[in-house]
Amino acid sequence: MSLLQVEDLHVWFQLAGGRELHAVQGVSFALEKGERFGLVGESGCGKTTTILAVMGLLPPNASVAGRVLLDGEDLLAKGESTVSPHRWVDIAMVFQGAMNAFNPVQRIGDQIAEPMELYGIAEAQNARRRVAELLERVGIPADRASRYPHEFSGGMRQRAAIAMALACNPKVLLADEPTTALDVMVQAQILELLVALANDFGLALVLVTHDLPIVAQVCGRAAVMYAGEIIEAGPMDALYHDPRHPYTRLLFAATPDLYGSGGVISIPGAPPRLDRAIVGCPFRPRCDSAFGPCDSIRPQLVRVGQDQAAACHLNTVVREATV
Repeated sequence: MSLLQVEDLHVWFQLAGGRELHAVQGVSFALEKGERFGLVGESGCGKTTTILAVMGLLPPNASVAGRVLLDGEDLLAKGESTVSPHRWVDIAMVFQGAMNAFNPVQRIGDQIAEPMELYGIAEAQNARRRVAELLERVGIPADRASRYPHEFSGGMRQRAAIAMALACNPKVLLADEPTTALDVMVQAQILELLVALANDFGLALVLVTHDLPIVAQVCGRAAVMYAGEIIEAGPMDALYHDPRHPYTRLLFAATPDLYGSGGVISIPGAPPRLDRAIVGCPFRPRCDSAFGPCDSIRPQLVRVGQDQAAACHLNTVVREATV
């Protein structure tokens, strides 16, 4: 059994006027101990909502269906009563935008110590000692524990947020766009730090980002999300060298390559609104390979190779042509 299994996860938001937004639609993936897994897609594709559902941190207007199994226990079975004992202890999160993850009027060290004291991991001097160790481990001098969040640079705040997520020795770390708004050099340092921590602590890491090349550097497997669902998943080597969905291919093409000969190709249009019914393939209006069935039939995620799956009618055509 996998360490973390997400099975057929759905998330709906109730909107004003009785409308409903189906933000996450049948998402499934599994994570082994020590594995690094990427969740990729543009803004609005459901990545952050997926991991917030796993953490049980969605707002009151959200409804959730499906299962999230951690060591075989369903975290969603009874709502807050089942997920709360595991949150921060077994599964922790680095939030997008570290400034928003901290209370601006409390010292950094106190905030890192808080989950340890709350769950009885460490108290008083032991907690302070652990805070100093964690800060040093993420590259922050221990004496900075007495500083406030606004006294840290963006990269330092992100490191402190990672230290806070590690406070209770979790098994799974969910990192939501951990390099957003950081310069390129700091991004590289944060990613290198996450990989080192995952290796040193045996952490299973879920890296959420819009940047496929970053995932290719950090993760062994990834799932590409679009319009609230996974449209391709598999080993990074397969996704990079043999993408089986046009969206995956275009995501790579939209990323600058300093060593490549081709230019950057932008993806036209924008993801569809999820508060309206989608007929046919959700990517159809933006796809450069669309044909007949795409207009009316929604493609299903099917196996297209060893450990690789994609939701695209082109794979059906190729398979039929080779039979």
